[in-house]
Amino acid sequence: MSAMRTMLVSIGLVGVVGVGYGMWAIISPGEERKREMLKNLPEANPVRMEESRKRNALMLQVLKEAAETNENIARGIGSQK
Repeated sequence: MSAMRTMLVSIGLVGVVGVGYGMWAIISPGEERKREMLKNLPEANPVRMEESRKRNALMLQVLKEAAETNENIARGIGSQK
């Protein structure tokens, strides 16, 4: 009886893994969709990539300035006494 239970559990697990793989295969995008997605990435457009670099540089500068100051802006305006 124990061997039968082990076989049924094993078959059930293989079935669950198979169903999961099948669902993944159905949901995942095809080659055409993958190519379309790659075209829309910022790295594919030089203008958008340059905008992203500038924005990242500005954010890094703001973070650097915030790290160098002793002022705590997280407390907000309302907590000043």
